[in-house]
Amino acid sequence: MLETLDAAAVRRWCASGLAALQRHQGEIDDLNVYPVPDGDTGTNLVLTLTSAQQALAMDLETLPDDGHTPHGHALRLMARGALLGARGNSGVILSQILRGLADALAAAPAVRGRQLAAALADAATAAYAAVAHPVEGTLLTVVAAAARAAEQADTDDLRAVARAAAGGAARALARTPEQLPALARAGVVDAGGRGLCLLLDALVEVVTGESPARPAPAPPAVRPPATAVRETGSPAYAYEVQYLLDATNEAVARLRGELDGLGDSLVIVGDGGTWNVHVHVNDVGAAVEAGVVAGRPHRITVTRFADQVAPAAPLPAPLPDGRAAVVVATGAGLAELFAAEGATVVPANPSTGELLDAIRATGAARVVVLPNDPNTQSVASAAAREAHRLGVKVSVVPTRSQVQALAALAVRDPKRRFEDDVIAMAEAAGACRYAEVCHASKEALTVAGPCRPGDVLALVEGEVHLIGADLLDTCTAMVDRMLGGGGELVTLLCGADAPAGLADRVREHVERSWPFVEVQAYEGGQPHYPLLVGVE
Repeated sequence: MLETLDAAAVRRWCASGLAALQRHQGEIDDLNVYPVPDGDTGTNLVLTLTSAQQALAMDLETLPDDGHTPHGHALRLMARGALLGARGNSGVILSQILRGLADALAAAPAVRGRQLAAALADAATAAYAAVAHPVEGTLLTVVAAAARAAEQADTDDLRAVARAAAGGAARALARTPEQLPALARAGVVDAGGRGLCLLLDALVEVVTGESPARPAPAPPAVRPPATAVRETGSPAYAYEVQYLLDATNEAVARLRGELDGLGDSLVIVGDGGTWNVHVHVNDVGAAVEAGVVAGRPHRITVTRFADQVAPAAPLPAPLPDGRAAVVVATGAGLAELFAAEGATVVPANPSTGELLDAIRATGAARVVVLPNDPNTQSVASAAAREAHRLGVKVSVVPTRSQVQALAALAVRDPKRRFEDDVIAMAEAAGACRYAEVCHASKEALTVAGPCRPGDVLALVEGEVHLIGADLLDTCTAMVDRMLGGGGELVTLLCGADAPAGLADRVREHVERSWPFVEVQAYEGGQPHYPLLVGVE
């Protein structure tokens, strides 16, 4: 049992917390309020804390000359690693919680109960400050409750305060469905709050030495990192394709033969259920399609070697007059569309560090970032703040969909002042209404009524508006509903699992029913959503 929190305890806490998140990663991923198969809070928390642990692997005996104690230095390393590895809203908020703890405890001679309670209060303040529009019933509520319970313990006993904080967090987590109707409808608690409870339980375990019985940990799902340069293979192949694949041994054996005929540098490793697939090809669509035939590909990333900067080459100072755009893309087709508009493309669900690397790699002093997802927006804002310290001015246009990014890039004009150009892009994105069609993965009560697994859902601006049985009928009904509010241009982006001819049939419907509306259709290649729609 510990009387104070020292550097060794910080390292044990990080390792124990990461192990707990890995064990419960799938459970947390499943705590999504909408019945679509893209919940990734557990994955984002695991990746964020993995980055924190990697930062802690640095030599803790080498302290900077800034007066910080060994435990303070360890906490700062942990917070910095979490920041650069943060993914999604949950990851960014967690990184700010760790930063609040580190700032409060960095110079404290010893960390006892009251010091921990005060640090948790600072952590809660930092977490709320990281969110533009805080919402109760989320991770924010849980960390605030942990801080209040720690303060109410009113003791220097570190063990008592840690237990109080964990208990307060658990009680707050149980109340989150009362605060967010969406959680109540889905019958779940907040996913990010659940992750924080696991971390606080891990802290109690480290401080008290009590190890509650836990189930055997499941193998963690690891997202393959984007490769910056060509490490192996022939220069005849222009793209690197990577994805995780859920498939049988027999299906993977067939996949090896197909991918071997498409390119080189083929590597497939796995544990008999989930596989990491890597290959260099020219036909990106064929490589992904082969994965779809073999099983369920996910975390798909595509890197075009011509767009990458070798890490061995030092980055030049930003060009004072240089301008650039960095865009987050969720599919191979979308990546090609954005690249054709002159943008630097980053794969979906990037970390703060990955976005920062992409911003710096442009070599421009003024960069606009299009995150294309509410979760990535907070990551983009964190990367923008880091870039500012390096002398790069970054503006984040809050695009929430890939179609809004296309609208924003279409009006980009380097002849305008940068600030005016950002305003024009933001206005174009805001004027583009967006929608998406997917299949429900679970029973749930939506604002459009109850749905069952397999139902077709049409989400407009993030809310379920239609529930249908037929994909085409639901798509056309959704477009009709959007055009009923006006519009001159419809953009259709077909997903990786869209049936052949879907976009053509939707286009034909629009041409018949709305003869004065222009329609543009592209192969987006995004997972989960057979069709994305934009109306301008």
